[in-house]
Amino acid sequence: MDIKTASSLHRLRLVSAPEAVSFLLLLVCSVLKRTTDFNAVPVMGAVHGVLFILYVLFWLDAWNRTKWSFGTAALYFALSVLPFGGFFAERKLKREAADAVIASRARAEAAEGAVKA
Repeated sequence: MDIKTASSLHRLRLVSAPEAVSFLLLLVCSVLKRTTDFNAVPVMGAVHGVLFILYVLFWLDAWNRTKWSFGTAALYFALSVLPFGGFFAERKLKREAADAVIASRARAEAAEGAVKA
């Protein structure tokens, strides 16, 4: 995995959890707006909107760089619109990045072995 691909996955991973938190807070604010005089929906809506746009932009970049299948890309997008989905996306992206590092190291070791032989 090259550095740009790793960076795109890292950016997506970094924004997925805050996007999930903002979504959950927006849901709480929506309930509070209907049940009390507290109205933080405009503020939380804007915060969540910015984080969601960042998630989608980083998702598109990661999809382009990693060459995910349509199913994998659709899964990561679906996780962005589900409550708690961003937390699952972050965990899955972390595992994917770790697997990519292991595979990259194995390829490097194999290349070194081929050069020495």
